[in-house]
Amino acid sequence: MRQLLNVLEEYIRKLNFIRLGVNSGMIILNLMIWGLNGTAQNINRALQNDYAMNQGRKILCIPDIPGYETLKGDFHIHTVFSDGHVWPDFRVVEAWTEGLDVIAITDHIEYQSHSMDIPADDLNLGYERAKIKAQNLNILLVTGAEISKIVPPGHLNALFIKDMNKLRSDDPMIQIEEAVKQGAFILWNHPGWGWAKPLPDTTKWWDFQTAILGKGWLHGIEVYNTEEWYQVALNWCIEKDLTVFANSDIHAPINYWYDLSHPYSHRPMTLIFSKNKTLDGVKEALFENRTLAYFDNTLAGKVELLKELFHASIILHTPFRHVERDGVKTFFAELENPTDLTFILNKEGAAKSNDRTDIVKLLPKTITIINYKYDEDVLYYQLMNCYSDINTHPLVQFPTLKK
Repeated sequence: MRQLLNVLEEYIRKLNFIRLGVNSGMIILNLMIWGLNGTAQNINRALQNDYAMNQGRKILCIPDIPGYETLKGDFHIHTVFSDGHVWPDFRVVEAWTEGLDVIAITDHIEYQSHSMDIPADDLNLGYERAKIKAQNLNILLVTGAEISKIVPPGHLNALFIKDMNKLRSDDPMIQIEEAVKQGAFILWNHPGWGWAKPLPDTTKWWDFQTAILGKGWLHGIEVYNTEEWYQVALNWCIEKDLTVFANSDIHAPINYWYDLSHPYSHRPMTLIFSKNKTLDGVKEALFENRTLAYFDNTLAGKVELLKELFHASIILHTPFRHVERDGVKTFFAELENPTDLTFILNKEGAAKSNDRTDIVKLLPKTITIINYKYDEDVLYYQLMNCYSDINTHPLVQFPTLKK
């Protein structure tokens, strides 16, 4: 760059630009230098931006169902105010970037790993530090705390509490009672808890859970936590009318645990079908069991909600062609999935072929072509990656379209 500028300066001198006056010549030269330097800086900045991370918010396309907004939430998150590794407002930024709508910071009551550096006198500080950032980013922030005891009873989250400090006690029954007095929703966390020892080999329903359920103090269960799928817990939720959850229980930065560089990757999350995007709306939906667990391209929960979400997601278009052979007319039509969900369908009914053609895999934002006979007025499919209990996949049906 300097050599180029020297050549330009010599060229100006030889062309007698000096007769314009020393000051005028220097002005022209300085303008040229400024322009070249500015161009170089802009190119450098553009190159840097090409390699920088995209800090925009991901649009997570999961449709609403009739009468409700579909909100994406994570109700089990830790920060440096217990044994997490990031600051509370950073958790809010992570959630905003991923396209979530609601989170609950649920730091442990019983222990604070960073108490030497962070004050532990006021257990509400984690929420207070995140509150302003949540308001600025339009993230619903639920007050929460994790009651952490050995099994049984294990760990439980108290959501929508008013004062975390009042939950300090060695007796979990006293803690839960106080939380309930504050209007809390009580969630049983990771009922299998496979990374802790010693514990039973299988997920077990304990007498303690029977006791708090009898008092009306147990409202939901995590059927999925981090990377563990507790299938029997889904049956408990259905049998005992409890709300299903899938949560991350994240301690590290979220991208340390989940590969969010993939366009359709995400943390485990709970889908909430709320009357509106407010904390009151979320709380009402949780108490009314209007949730689905969403994890690893799998959905779990009430059969009615699974069916409604499927029908809100999938579009069967008018057939684009048909063929007729041996008096049988077959239609070909596009089945579209414009969402970020995945649906794996297995054809049922009289038209089932019992071969690979029965399987339809609808990946996010894709179209597949299906065919059906003229006399098929309704198509029946099992949703193979959706669970309404351990062994049951919902059966959906939709009418065919014909030219």
